[in-house]
Amino acid sequence: MFDISTICAIASPSGTGAIACLRLSGKEALNILNALIIESNTDIEKFQARKLYKCSLGKAQEIVDEVLVTYYKAPHSYTGEDSVEIFCHGGAYIQQRLLELMLEAGAKPVAPGEFTQRAFLNGRLDLSQSEAVAELISGVTASQHNLAMKQLRGGVKNEIAELRQELLNFVSLVELELDFPEEDVEFANREDLQALIADIISKINKLILGFKYGNAIKNGLGVAIVGRPNT
Repeated sequence: MFDISTICAIASPSGTGAIACLRLSGKEALNILNALIIESNTDIEKFQARKLYKCSLGKAQEIVDEVLVTYYKAPHSYTGEDSVEIFCHGGAYIQQRLLELMLEAGAKPVAPGEFTQRAFLNGRLDLSQSEAVAELISGVTASQHNLAMKQLRGGVKNEIAELRQELLNFVSLVELELDFPEEDVEFANREDLQALIADIISKINKLILGFKYGNAIKNGLGVAIVGRPNT
């Protein structure tokens, strides 16, 4: 069982910019947001998912910033939980002050990678897609980006699912033969079984080759320069 506390973080890169994003995720996300709202063009009870709302956030008489807010209702969010994203001006003080107010209202600081961890645990992403998120963020070349995007969109997941189904088909045919060894009826054609095995081996080799290729793109290749230096 994992921690189901409502978590918060600054989701945009550190530093100063025009716009910054803060994120809340958990069952108390809307209540915590409500604790920060001083003025809003819509009552929070009327918030609809995936729409933008203009709010003034702060505490008592302190207005920290005028922001835009989007609410995502579980399970249709990145984490699979009720989530809120706040788009504020990108000043360092504004970001930190809003984060402080979220923590004061009951949210907990997010652990590294916890948003994606929750997406995985809630079935929004599988393991290969979770890894792809980190690779999309850290990638610096077009090849790295294309590889990570394919993985995020389920490329590896679909290949493994297809391989798994073929393995299950093979096992079921073999078990059927073993369950009725004395019957004259041949439940599985030997040539079909051999063709199925060959296809399974081919898919496994393709996955292995894809891993080696992907690893070379992500981590580069070691090159040895051997010999006397040019003079």
